[in-house]
Amino acid sequence: MKKIVKLEGLCCANCAAKIEEEVKKLDGVDSASLSFMTQRLVLEVEDGKSEGIMEAAKKISFKIEPEAEFKVLR
Repeated sequence: MKKIVKLEGLCCANCAAKIEEEVKKLDGVDSASLSFMTQRLVLEVEDGKSEGIMEAAKKISFKIEPEAEFKVLR
């Protein structure tokens, strides 16, 4: 299942890379790509795990970049 998240307010590409790296480690994430330029996180997640993965990804992003706004687009 594909999920797209908008992370408005990322301050640097390094923070985006750290968030992407940590999200990729989550159980049930098949792939993750976060673009600093578009501020979009695109995830491929296992069916039935998307809600838990979204909550965990949100916590990761706020830990690394507390000013970013996490919006699930689809």
